[in-house]
Amino acid sequence: MVSSVIDRILKPKETDSIFFISVLGFLMAITSLSTDIYLPAMPDMRQDLSGDAELTITGFLLGFSFAQLIWGPISDSIGRKKPLLLGLILFILGSIGCALSQSILQIVIFRVIQAFGACVGPMLSRAMVRDVFGRTKAAEKLSTLMILMAIAPIIGPWIGGQLIKFTSWHSIFWLLSVIGLLMLIAILKLPETLSNSNKSKDTVKGTFAKYKQLLGNTTFMRYTLCVTFYYVGVYAFVTGSPAVYISYFNISPEYYSYLFAVNILGIMSLSFLNRFLVKLYSLNKLLIIATTIAMLGGVLLFIVSRFEILGIYGILISVFCFMAMNGIVAACTTAAALDKVPHMAGAASALLGSLQYGSGILSSVLLALFASKNGDPITMGSIIAFFSILAALTMYSIQFVKKDKHL
Repeated sequence: MVSSVIDRILKPKETDSIFFISVLGFLMAITSLSTDIYLPAMPDMRQDLSGDAELTITGFLLGFSFAQLIWGPISDSIGRKKPLLLGLILFILGSIGCALSQSILQIVIFRVIQAFGACVGPMLSRAMVRDVFGRTKAAEKLSTLMILMAIAPIIGPWIGGQLIKFTSWHSIFWLLSVIGLLMLIAILKLPETLSNSNKSKDTVKGTFAKYKQLLGNTTFMRYTLCVTFYYVGVYAFVTGSPAVYISYFNISPEYYSYLFAVNILGIMSLSFLNRFLVKLYSLNKLLIIATTIAMLGGVLLFIVSRFEILGIYGILISVFCFMAMNGIVAACTTAAALDKVPHMAGAASALLGSLQYGSGILSSVLLALFASKNGDPITMGSIIAFFSILAALTMYSIQFVKKDKHL
């Protein structure tokens, strides 16, 4: 009842709905943009700051994962809009701090602050969609958000590359602070989606105790683990592919960005298609198919890497099969997971997002421990294959063990 009332308030005209979804989409994209935009500048940062610039990504992921666990329950108590505003203020301050940093330690600290603010975007965007829309409609809208979100990894490195042609890496973080300010202004025009009657009345201790309830919710955790396992593979590709493509296969950095973008186009295409598929098929059926294809792509990647079949083309084909499924997996697991706990969507979205994006830490550690210096694709392929199998098995357990036909 409440959701339908909010839905009518938000959409008196079609343009209002487009604005609402567009803002949420850009909030989802701010995470990828915060990292992808300065990837071309990392060599310059490493030289200017005399340190390991990769630590700036690790610091961001750590801050991003931890902060969600704080913001989620808070948003269930005070609403979505105030945390969004506070988060973007932190994001702006962190971006300015990065631009002014004079050492790797300083920029890592400000990247953590930036992440504390950036995490509210994707986390609360998911929660706001769940506040307003039902299960199937939420999956459709989340697929739309995925399309907008996928733009960032395509244009981010290009923008960063263009900026460092004419100025220093500092300008990239100044640009992020401006983007944060524009998003802050846009959020002021958004309504509060969490009604007073749905706000949590728990104490601070009771509010954070929700995580214990969520961890004990078997179905919610299976969906969450499914997308978490899948994203270990995603981050293994994001982190490992530069060495594989550039160092091992001698692809130029310029052409690497094109090969990377092909996978993003696959994600966008599947996200667009998923908007219609969710109206025809259950989320579980779509997830079974998507995780199976992703698993086959992961296993194929391991085989072509291990036995050197088809060279770079074998890698490209298998990676595309795996990565494109992100357009279905991310949207459908999120919609299905949050549908199980609508009374604490903020905390649930925080836990899901923390595990999903925190999985990148595991990927980077595994690559650091086992990847060869020459960029051999076997380690990357092994990680993607193993965790894609886990993602598929987790999804099968929901379908065949739970046997809930209404999922």
